[in-house]
Amino acid sequence: MATGPNSGLRRHRPSDRRVEEGDFLSVCLGANYRGYRCEIGRTFVIGTTPADWQIELYDVVFAAQRAGRQALVPGAEYREVDRAARQILAAAGHGEAVAPRTGHGVGLEIEEDPQLAPGTMGKLDACVPVTVEPGVHLPGRGGVRIDDTLVVRPEADGGPELLTITTKELLAL
Repeated sequence: MATGPNSGLRRHRPSDRRVEEGDFLSVCLGANYRGYRCEIGRTFVIGTTPADWQIELYDVVFAAQRAGRQALVPGAEYREVDRAARQILAAAGHGEAVAPRTGHGVGLEIEEDPQLAPGTMGKLDACVPVTVEPGVHLPGRGGVRIDDTLVVRPEADGGPELLTITTKELLAL
């Protein structure tokens, strides 16, 4: 978990900073079922209606996540899935604030191949579980991460299968 200016960061270390009303709160949770892993991440706002800038940032990260999820088809290049999400964020002016990768494989480990990143080579196979988790972090302000685990499936089988089913609405807690 991370709040305020630390929200949206991967692997944030706890500090003694107090949570304040209006902060973003980023939460990433993992699960283990019979030795297999899964993860989910969501971003919320603490105690108040989100500010306009928070809504705008959330909406662009959500659009990027949707683009990455839609790119998950058997035979898609790893870097093309990353590019689908990254293009949305860059077009909104957040190219410098984007995480180094859009997602990764999950299975017996929480972070395994394939890596969905700009420089990775390879193509997705059907039935591979991966995360799609684009994020933007604005130094001093905070950021948004939206993280789902999906299984790559062909369009004939309904497309990517979402394993982490919960709302993606920006909620105030």
